[in-house]
Amino acid sequence: MRKLSMEELHRLSKDQYKEVTKLPVVVVLDNIRSLSNVGSVFRSADAFRIGELFLCGITACPPHREIHKTALGADETVPWRYFATVEEACKELRSLGYRIYAVEQVEGSVMLQDFMAEPNMAFILGNEVDGVSDESLPYCDGAVEIPQQGTKHSLNVSVCSGIIMWHLFQQLFLNRTK
Repeated sequence: MRKLSMEELHRLSKDQYKEVTKLPVVVVLDNIRSLSNVGSVFRSADAFRIGELFLCGITACPPHREIHKTALGADETVPWRYFATVEEACKELRSLGYRIYAVEQVEGSVMLQDFMAEPNMAFILGNEVDGVSDESLPYCDGAVEIPQQGTKHSLNVSVCSGIIMWHLFQQLFLNRTK
């Protein structure tokens, strides 16, 4: 066994990445405090070709050294927009025809393994302490929950985003190309 070289990995250039088809998915960051978490979400969004990130409220925006350090340049490839409130972001998503889902533990949430992805979906990821804001819930068509069996009842937002994005990528991209 040996590690593959960069040439063998066939990584896209920034220009090539901008031209390839992205998943018709928006990930909404609802008042994320940590710049490292924001950078990690950008990096995962790049890896899984997420269509766009919506950054809301106190969520920091590129360019920022701390975001860039974790994103490893994905903050320069993944399309993003800033909204002063998550409600503004949700209204924009509605006007574009997106179905909106909170990634949260709420009544009636669907476990991720039972969730079927479709095009034109948006997923709201909440604050590290308070989760998805109450203000966003009236805009949501449903909620997705990641099953957990330990003593803690939450995951770091960047870990959560990676799990959600992998699930969407698997269903909308990998299963489509089989």
